[in-house]
Amino acid sequence: MAYFYTICYHILMTLQQLKYAIAVADTGNITEASRRVFISQPSLTAAIRELEEEMGITIFSRSNKGVTVTNEGDEFLSYARQVLEQAVLLEDRFKGNSKGNTIFSVSCQHYSFAVNAFVDVIRKFGGNEYDFTLRETQTHEIIEDVAHLKSEIGILYTSSRNKNVITKLIKKNNLQFEPLFTTPLHIFISTKNPLAKKKKIKLTDLAPYPYLTYEQGDFNSFYYAEEPLTQIDFACPKNIKVRDRATLFNLLIGLNGYTICSGIISHELNGPEIIARPLALSDSMTVGILTRKGMVLSRYAKAYIDAVKKHI
Repeated sequence: MAYFYTICYHILMTLQQLKYAIAVADTGNITEASRRVFISQPSLTAAIRELEEEMGITIFSRSNKGVTVTNEGDEFLSYARQVLEQAVLLEDRFKGNSKGNTIFSVSCQHYSFAVNAFVDVIRKFGGNEYDFTLRETQTHEIIEDVAHLKSEIGILYTSSRNKNVITKLIKKNNLQFEPLFTTPLHIFISTKNPLAKKKKIKLTDLAPYPYLTYEQGDFNSFYYAEEPLTQIDFACPKNIKVRDRATLFNLLIGLNGYTICSGIISHELNGPEIIARPLALSDSMTVGILTRKGMVLSRYAKAYIDAVKKHI
């Protein structure tokens, strides 16, 4: 019996160490991670070192600038997240703890349906304690987040413009892309924009108005652009780059600007002043789900994908 309790204690300690390691990976900082998991910084450092020694690997490389995940640490943490998810399921099944602490992350381009689906998952699984993350971020970071399991789910698009490059990146990072829908291209504009009176917009109609796009940082190549259109780059004299959806929508209203999009919008989240109009083009975009190849999805991820499909 004493041996049994020793084994149980060891399992519990290892699960706790996995939680500590994931907190360090997510924050990239020992101090911030220690705050998140409610232990002292020295205790967290010691727990991580003990875990590395026990596993016989180096999960983190340490420097004066902080900690970074090693290549073998990436692989280890991908399994660690799955183990913790299974542990939660085990407790739910046999302890009736259906409202326990839950962890789930999504990285996506700036889609309102992605936010609506995220709300649905929180309402379903949130309980009394949860640690959910929604990153509306740059295209390259979405791929990086899912590859390194900072996020279980990524949402982005492919088109004739970027498909070859994005597909190669997906394959290189051992990911897979599941299409959700393909749609003709649209623009988002304000209801006060003169173009709102038109049922379909030509490229020549856009010339007087500022073109709003999402800035992509160090990866500002057109392959990573969130706006799936090639011709317009050479025709528009007025360009504004932004980082977040709220700023973009404010500029759509304040400057009569426009952006290229899927045409799917949530008036509940974004208000009634932003509308979509189709472009008079044959181009299209395919929006899909990005996941790690061969990974068993958590119940949160499965529920999230179902919610996305409902909202689109």
